[in-house]
This record gives sequence, structure tokens and C-alpha cells, in this order.
Amino acid sequence: MRIITGSARGKKLVTLEGEQVRPTSERVKESLFNIVQFDLEGRRVLDLFAGSGQLGLEAVSRGAKQAILVDCAKESVEVIRKNTAHCGFSDRVQIVQMDFAAYLASNPQKFDVAFLDPPYLHGLLQKALPLVVQAMNPGGTILCEHPTDEQLPDEVGGFCAGKRYRYGKISLTMYRRKEVVEV
Repeated sequence: MRIITGSARGKKLVTLEGEQVRPTSERVKESLFNIVQFDLEGRRVLDLFAGSGQLGLEAVSRGAKQAILVDCAKESVEVIRKNTAHCGFSDRVQIVQMDFAAYLASNPQKFDVAFLDPPYLHGLLQKALPLVVQAMNPGGTILCEHPTDEQLPDEVGGFCAGKRYRYGKISLTMYRRKEVVEV
């Protein structure tokens, strides 16, 4: 696993081992960043369920102003700290060890881009999506990674599912405010 492009291009990232961890594949990550490539420069990014932090760190490498990486697992947070330091992004990355719902309930900040890649088949995406919608700036983009057979709603709190992308057994669903999708 590595940073694909930007200021930290080629930096190798550490990941946790084991069956509980499922890092985003290089192919899916590259496609995800092709989708939001013009939405990152100077923006605030939320990487919820951050795992190794690869999505948030890739966003910063590509020009995001700031990334907040949230994960509840102590082991994941330690890996995120190592990866953030290795990439030299400690000044633009905030790492939070907290449950996603508690973080979103206590967070007054708004985001321009949010990545949601929770553990599969636990119903976390359906719980997190409505909470994340409330933390988004107007014109914001939410990208959800999920199994292809998991159905996500067409609309959540004024955000509509735009294009859905499929990569084998993995899908990406993009949400934007209804008025942005219709334009």
C-alpha cells in the first residue's frame, strides 16, 4: 500500500494485519481519487473509519488543506500516526480515536469531502451516512465504499446518490446535495 500521487507520491504505508482489516485496494483507491480529483485542492476532508489512514493521507498528498482521520481502534490510530509522520503531514492531519457517532455528535466542524469505508456487513454505513450529511458544507461530496450487494439509499438528508461505480465485489457510491446533482 502506497500514496499514489501528489507531494508524498510513492511513500509506502503501514497497515494492520489480520482478518479484521480490509484496506482499500490500489485499483479502487485510484478510481475513488479520479472521481474527486477536482474537489480536493484546499478543502477539508473527513476520513471516517480511517483504518491505516490511506484515504485521508492520499487526499492531503493531492492538495487537501486538512484531513481529520477518525477510527475507534487504538491499533489503527497508532498505524495512522506512523503513516502521517512518514508522509510528513502532521501539520495538516488531525487524528481522532473515537467512535464515529460520538465524534460526529461532538464535532462542530464542516467538511467538503468525506470518505466512508467502514467494516463491511455491520450496518455501520447506514448509521454513519445520515450523521455525516449533517457535517458537510454546501457542495460537499461523500464517497462510500461498500460491497456491491449492499444497497444504499438514493437520498439521505438532502444528499442524493449520484453515479455508482462497481469494481468487482466492491462499489463506490457518491453523494452530493440534490441541487448539485441536478445541475
